[in-house]
Amino acid sequence: MLNDQTMSVVFDGSPLKAMQGSHSLPTQTGLSTQELSQEIKSFISGVDAVQGRKLSVREHARCAVRLLRSVPACRGAVLEHLRGVYDEHVSAFLHNLETESNASSGVSSNLEDIIQEVHGVLSEFIRLNPRAWAPLVSTWAVDLLGQLSSKHAGRRVAPHSSSLNELLQLWMSCAATRSLMEAYSQCLAAMLAWCPDACVDALLDTSVQHSPHFDWVVAHIGSAFPGTIISRVLACGLKDFCSHGAKDQGLLVMGVDKGSRVPKIGSVVGILGHLAAHHSDSIRKELLRMFQESLNPISALSPTSSSTSWESSPQLRRAAVPFLLQLTAMSPNLFGAVSAELVELLRPPVLLQLQALLQGLPREELDNMLGLANHLISQSPSGGARVLRFLADTATPASVIISGPTPSPHEGVREGCDRLLQMLLLHLHKLVFNRSDGVDVNPHNTASSQPQRVIPFLEELRSHVRQLCAETLRLERKRHLWLHQLLCLLSVYGGPSVATETLCQLLTQAHNPEELALAWQLHTTLSSCMAGLIPAAVARCVAQIHTQTLGPQQLRQLLLNLSAAIQSQDEERKGAASAQSSMAVQVGSAVSGHLHDFCPLLLHSEPAVSHAAARLLSCSPLPRTASPAHLLLLSRAAVTHFFLALRRRGEAGMASRDGGQASEVVNCSVLLLSRFAAYSPLTLKAVLQQLVEGALHRGNADLFGGQIADMSGAPVLSPSASPDLGASLLDINCRFGTTVNFSGSVWSVFHAGVIGKGLKVRSATQLPDPSRLVQNIQTLLAVIVQCCSSSGLNGSQSPSDPSELLPINAEAAKVVAVTLVENVCPDVANGELSWPPEEHARTTVERDIHIRRCFDAHPVLFPLLQVVAAGRPALCYCSAVLRGLLATLLTHWEASREASSIDSPWHLQASCLLVSCMGEGQLLPPVLANVHETFPHLTPFEVRLLLLAVWEYVRGNGPLPQKFVFNPEKGVFCRDFSRDGDVARYVAPIHSVLHKNIDRLGHLCWRFQL
Repeated sequence: MLNDQTMSVVFDGSPLKAMQGSHSLPTQTGLSTQELSQEIKSFISGVDAVQGRKLSVREHARCAVRLLRSVPACRGAVLEHLRGVYDEHVSAFLHNLETESNASSGVSSNLEDIIQEVHGVLSEFIRLNPRAWAPLVSTWAVDLLGQLSSKHAGRRVAPHSSSLNELLQLWMSCAATRSLMEAYSQCLAAMLAWCPDACVDALLDTSVQHSPHFDWVVAHIGSAFPGTIISRVLACGLKDFCSHGAKDQGLLVMGVDKGSRVPKIGSVVGILGHLAAHHSDSIRKELLRMFQESLNPISALSPTSSSTSWESSPQLRRAAVPFLLQLTAMSPNLFGAVSAELVELLRPPVLLQLQALLQGLPREELDNMLGLANHLISQSPSGGARVLRFLADTATPASVIISGPTPSPHEGVREGCDRLLQMLLLHLHKLVFNRSDGVDVNPHNTASSQPQRVIPFLEELRSHVRQLCAETLRLERKRHLWLHQLLCLLSVYGGPSVATETLCQLLTQAHNPEELALAWQLHTTLSSCMAGLIPAAVARCVAQIHTQTLGPQQLRQLLLNLSAAIQSQDEERKGAASAQSSMAVQVGSAVSGHLHDFCPLLLHSEPAVSHAAARLLSCSPLPRTASPAHLLLLSRAAVTHFFLALRRRGEAGMASRDGGQASEVVNCSVLLLSRFAAYSPLTLKAVLQQLVEGALHRGNADLFGGQIADMSGAPVLSPSASPDLGASLLDINCRFGTTVNFSGSVWSVFHAGVIGKGLKVRSATQLPDPSRLVQNIQTLLAVIVQCCSSSGLNGSQSPSDPSELLPINAEAAKVVAVTLVENVCPDVANGELSWPPEEHARTTVERDIHIRRCFDAHPVLFPLLQVVAAGRPALCYCSAVLRGLLATLLTHWEASREASSIDSPWHLQASCLLVSCMGEGQLLPPVLANVHETFPHLTPFEVRLLLLAVWEYVRGNGPLPQKFVFNPEKGVFCRDFSRDGDVARYVAPIHSVLHKNIDRLGHLCWRFQL
């Protein structure tokens, strides 16, 4: 017979009386010794000791519960028997779900009260004596939960292990598993104060054995005790890591662990992964706390630290950093959670502590840690840019000035980061160029057909290309080499889009040839595996221009870099490297396809940008073919930029600034116009027309000494000289009257003033600097002559002597002549080449006055006439303008009562220039073309006589282009005056005037010999 003494057995080194104190047991059941003996026999044999029949499952379970209440020494056997009871209940519960019957019927209902009774007994024991019962019950409950989860994981109603919410809902609806979960939670709550490790160890061991079917238990327990589970799981994982060694743990990362035992660290990662969804902040703080505590000396530990905690063990403290490294390497999400603050923590004092901690590790273990760190960084989905900057700043030599507050690191720390960064680049190189996931790939397959491995570190850096390029272009020793190599790897990994963006950023941000050379080096590296990189980069630059994402300074730098790239072709002719010259050819070809996109930049509001655009367009090759719309757009923008450049040069001179850059802008603009004019007949005609129209435009007239004239040709009053009288009907009617064309009629309308207001007041214009005007006129004539001398029309051939100037093309000069006539006198028909008798000039008196006023308001017209005259026979098409100007001059000299012609300086100069131009254009024979030399020595009446002789000759020998014959030796058109008849009758007035003034004109008589 069993008595009280036999029931007193040892449990965990404590007698039963330690378990059953005054508060250890519930109310006694009152069973006698004989009854207890019968209960034990029935429990062991499974047969009713009194009736001799076999016990049912429910009766057997009742017997076990009575023994658990009365004989605690039988707890091991009872708990083991209850495993089957719980399993029976779970099987019945799942069967009922599968058969879609009521889950509370059948066997389940028979055993559910037993489950509740067992739960009540265990709960009471744990409450009264937690130190004795909590470790036992927690281990039994969590182990049974693992067995039940794994055994029934394949049932039809059981969700997949990845569906934690559904799985948790299923098991928590079952009374057996819910009872076990509540019992374990009660044990864990009771053990937190004195022995949490045993409970968490059981959880980890079960998780390792039954994962992933056990994950729902971990998720539920972790959500109930997040702080405890996180800290104790990490501590238990660290102890297991230290006991098995880092070498064994490192196999798991590479996926080559073939052993039957999975390290406990995998379970740690799984548990923390489940908790990260709702408790990521707690996990982050605990990981960082473990890292910081492992670096602090033992003497600096908090006095509240437990003597049994990992902080008090030097061995565990040394293993904490490798453990955290291994842990985060197995879970990129954990690394992403701590990487940001971890980098902030790694200041020089912390780095020195870390270096001191790692110095004692063997070389093999250090190499393993570096490899693990490389793997960790390359697989990090976030924080990669911050980690890269930290490594680059720390590894940069002390001789390099680092921007920012980062102090110079210790030499040992710098060397360690240098080595880590180089190993990282090597590791990334292997990943980028061997992304087939280890399978054999057919070499004939294209790269796109190979499975591509995602590299999270490079994936994140794809959004930091601009910052990486900016850091690379700082050209700091070693640092820019690392970053440039990383840019190459990132470009290869990201494909053409990232490579194009990288090259575009380098072209935009480079400020000198040394920085620009990094773009060439990148292209040289990538050209072997990517085609069409330069055109794509230029197209992306153009897209940035269209979207206006670049500031004025960046836009200017981009244009200057592109022009520098194109101009580097000159080095090819000098024997430069073929790679750079080849790239220059590609850049030039790409830019030539986007000239219509760059030409609007000629009119940019920032002078520096427009200058850079002119420099780029003036050196870039022109496309082989282009649409007329694009050509006209280019011509218009180039001409407008030319006049803007002239104005800015004048403003720079007036402000006493350095005019060297302004002159360079003008030279670029002249070169650009001459290249466009030589491209095709269409561009030549457009450039010449717009140059002439622009020179006579009221917005540019002041550049060449002109005055703003109204529609009648009279100068317009300045705003200060004309008071604002508001809207005036009289003023409107006056302006309307001048627009009516009265040509060919005896009627003419003149507005000399307003009755009661007096004559029109001429504005007192401020005369600009004469030297500046002469410079502008010479520049305009130079570009027009250069355009007219090009081979754009009728292919002018180059002279045999290089020093000899090219003749002005006749067709080009005709374009200038026609444009000049259209702007000076728009109502003149192109067929008005013949001259009427002088007395018939009164029919066109208003038009003639308008022509004279235009020449008075625009001094540049006479130089333009001289250019036209040089391109014979183009001056014939200016016949109407010449006739109108000569008619007004005849009228003036006839009405003049001055003693000498020099008293009318403008009319004298106009008369001389007009006759000179007509002689240059061979509208007059040499004997008449020289009469302007006598004008300064004659009276007004005598000047009129000579001009009248000129009129009569041109009337009798019309200025027709058919009278000119091309001279192939000289490459120009010439006129044979011998076919025009006797010239003597037109020279008689000249000889008469010579004889009268022989004392003053004797030295000129030889000029008028027939």
